[in-house]
Amino acid sequence: MATVGTAFNIAQGALDADQAALDIVANNTANVNTPGYTREVPVWEQNDAVSFGGASFGAGVSMTGPQSQRSRVLEQSLQQQTQTQSASWARLDALNQIQALFSGATGTGGSVASGIGTDLSNFFQTFASLEASPADDAVRQSVLSAAGTLASDFNGAAAQLTSQKQSLDEESGSVVQQANALLQNVAQLNLQIESQSPNTDAGSLEDQRQQDLTSLSQLMGIRTVTTESNGLTVTTMNGALLVSQGQAFQVTNGMSGGVAHYFDSQGNDITGDLTSGGGQLGGILTARDQDIPQVATALDQLAYGVATAVNAQNAAGSDLNGNAGGAIFERADGSAITNATDLASQLAVGMTDPAGIAAAASGAGSSDDANAVAMAALQNAGVVQGISPTAAFSDMVTSLGSLTSEVSSENTAQQAGLTQLQNQIGALSGVNLNDEAASLETLEQSYQAASKVFTVLAQVMTSALNLGVQTTYT
Repeated sequence: MATVGTAFNIAQGALDADQAALDIVANNTANVNTPGYTREVPVWEQNDAVSFGGASFGAGVSMTGPQSQRSRVLEQSLQQQTQTQSASWARLDALNQIQALFSGATGTGGSVASGIGTDLSNFFQTFASLEASPADDAVRQSVLSAAGTLASDFNGAAAQLTSQKQSLDEESGSVVQQANALLQNVAQLNLQIESQSPNTDAGSLEDQRQQDLTSLSQLMGIRTVTTESNGLTVTTMNGALLVSQGQAFQVTNGMSGGVAHYFDSQGNDITGDLTSGGGQLGGILTARDQDIPQVATALDQLAYGVATAVNAQNAAGSDLNGNAGGAIFERADGSAITNATDLASQLAVGMTDPAGIAAAASGAGSSDDANAVAMAALQNAGVVQGISPTAAFSDMVTSLGSLTSEVSSENTAQQAGLTQLQNQIGALSGVNLNDEAASLETLEQSYQAASKVFTVLAQVMTSALNLGVQTTYT
């Protein structure tokens, strides 16, 4: 009877294992459209054999639990690719806004930054008009008006760049807040996983944690290390601690140099780490700290080259009163222009009397136009770091366009790589209803077979209890 009892136990174990496996299939099917869900499969384990009379007898099978079909290698690759793609996407978005400024976007005070190139041509053209009528007050006034329009558009372009920089500052702060919330979620999930499944797959809890890590990777660059008890340590790309077991270490911010800087839990400035680390935050900070300053510097150099060259040439001639020409351009505070620092935002026309324009050569009469000719020639002179003003503006816009196109191409390639990884993970971890249907049919047949064993064993028991009386079994 011990042997028959063992057989009953084996059949019972088979039924339990099949039922548990059927529950897994049902759970997979129910979560086919759940974002981040990882398909689970039953894990079968042979029970310890029973030894009797020198022989070993099988004791059936049991299911030790579901196992999620996940790949740590693919998940890490997805995390890294997500960080790279998100960074280029955020940077591209910022670059498109900067480029729009020089492609017809209206600046502050109604100025048009894209019109700076036209303003330069118009400004120098007024000196060509002055050649024909060097003593004409109306023509002289047109020179100052054109200078004012040029200065206003420089101011508008610089103000728009500053506004975009401030907007990126605010956006980066919002991203950090979202990241901090996700870090807290990961820490809490660490605690649950470590307490409930320290040595086995944690199923949906790990799915939730991986979803949070993927979302976090979209926001900032991170590294993850698996610890004991199935936990995760999360750091920035350069090692600043963000999550350790059940504790999250928040990223904080503070102003430095007029822009937001970010600090780890120890007070260390990790702005550079976050910039190079990737994610949306990395792209935003790259645009804020590298791309916009590069454009602003080029704009300042252009303003400096034009203003200093025009002022120097005007000083070389004689104005309508026979005096040496004064400075046409100055800084907004009335000081002389001595360097290019923030000049585009501060450029102003200091001359108010058109008689101060020195159209004549030094010592020549009011009808002379020699210096006006020299002023007009500055349009094609290498006064902006060796090239002409219009060429310098064109180079600045072209460089900005090339950078935008380059980042756009990178983002397209990175998105293709990200999609490929997502498809690979989907093929491994996603739920396929056809596969689940096939598993369901197999498990149902297995369950029915185990049930049939009970019927056979019942007949055997009946025959044994009838003490040899013939028993019919169908």
